[in-house]
Amino acid sequence: MTAIMDMDVAAITSGFAAGDFSATEIADAAFEAIEAADPQVKAFLEYTPEQAYAKANALDAARAAGGVLPPLAAVPVAFKDNMNMLGTHTTCASHMLENYVSPYQATCVSKMIDAGGIPLGKLNMDEFAFGSSTETSAFGYTYNPWDLERVPGGSSGGSAAAVASGMATLTLGSDTGGSIRQPACFCGVVGMKPSYGMVSRYGVVAFGSSLDQVGPFGRSVADVAAAMNALVGHDTLDCTSQDCKVDFLANLDQGVKGMRIGIVPGMTFADGCTPETLAAMHDAVAKLEGLGAQLVDVELPHMDAAMSAYYILGPCEAFSNLSRFDSVRYGHRTPGCHELGQQYEKSRSEGFGQEAKRRIMLGSYLLSAGVYDKYYYPAQQVRTLITRDYREAFERADVIVMPSSPRTAFKFGEISDPVSMHLSDMFTISVNIAGNGSLSMPVGLGRDSGLPVGFQIIGPQFQDEKILRVAAALESCCDFRGRVAPAFAKGGEA
Repeated sequence: MTAIMDMDVAAITSGFAAGDFSATEIADAAFEAIEAADPQVKAFLEYTPEQAYAKANALDAARAAGGVLPPLAAVPVAFKDNMNMLGTHTTCASHMLENYVSPYQATCVSKMIDAGGIPLGKLNMDEFAFGSSTETSAFGYTYNPWDLERVPGGSSGGSAAAVASGMATLTLGSDTGGSIRQPACFCGVVGMKPSYGMVSRYGVVAFGSSLDQVGPFGRSVADVAAAMNALVGHDTLDCTSQDCKVDFLANLDQGVKGMRIGIVPGMTFADGCTPETLAAMHDAVAKLEGLGAQLVDVELPHMDAAMSAYYILGPCEAFSNLSRFDSVRYGHRTPGCHELGQQYEKSRSEGFGQEAKRRIMLGSYLLSAGVYDKYYYPAQQVRTLITRDYREAFERADVIVMPSSPRTAFKFGEISDPVSMHLSDMFTISVNIAGNGSLSMPVGLGRDSGLPVGFQIIGPQFQDEKILRVAAALESCCDFRGRVAPAFAKGGEA
């Protein structure tokens, strides 16, 4: 049965429809894979076998009755633990929400399950999505399936690792400054941050409300496109949600001949980039050109300011969003406190980890009187300039490409300085500021590290199908499609 977990979405859905195996057998295979791999990878915070088998039984009954099967019928899925799912805890990998049970369900979770996904559980992450390595989780590390001594990236590290180790076919993560694309890069899977507004954020615990976006992970571009088909669409429960339903699978085989691929010559890729990342970048660009794409130079003159703007806007929004965790309505509460101020102070001090406290305090400072005008307003002005830069660049190019991360996965504890950690997202942050869609895909193994190297494709707002089209063409000549980390692949030694 474990061979099922090596299959892609199309193989699972067609095999299930043809009666080659039942949804219950698929659920069995998924939990067998989890039992074998998760003790080492530790991607999951909670398993949901009751919900999984209930969905599997319903799918088996629907097939037996001859009904129309949903597009992701019997595909094993799992969710980052900042997404509310009925019957589960939603902890955000924090002691603050350790005992919080979801009273409702996020739209993105409902859409994946309604599309036929078998829900396997909730996945580890950096606490409240604050981090780039999944090292800030209150419940322990998730380990990179390609090298268990290395981080899986973050904040959606559990989501990327679950796919890379063959424990789930599709997972969902959230991306505020690179939290889908950077772990996808580190774990050698495909991860997509849709344009802001394409996927509902309702029911997802907010970090930066103007920056957050939900997106899928898969082992192939087609798998991610199938997940996007299920996720995209207007949601009346999210006022930022847009009505932009398209078929992301329709144009995957159209190739890139005649498409304009934007390169940023003024961007000093070498600054902070490892040689193997640069080599993979140039090789991938050459492959696209060989497939018939036209390379064009574009300018992003304010990209150097993106990091500074992000670490003003992000903490300010995080400070506002995390103020709701006051230990009164929900969240950790320290017993024995007789005054409200004392209860706030002790409960929040105990409930939040160090990185969460750092960002809360920074946001509090940046929004204080006399400081707000000095930093927050200029950051918003920079945001306008970056958004304009991308809009003008896309007048010359269909997509823009650059590395997903300046390096491959690093070892646990190797980066302890917060500023150095933030540089892991140096190529992804500007996309969130502008609200564009973007995807990271593996284009090979680094010649020095032997670890996956990620390639980022950025598209105009609400034209994410272009991104997937380019990614599918590049994937066809990269020999990395559907690859599970060697130690967890069928026949490998876990």
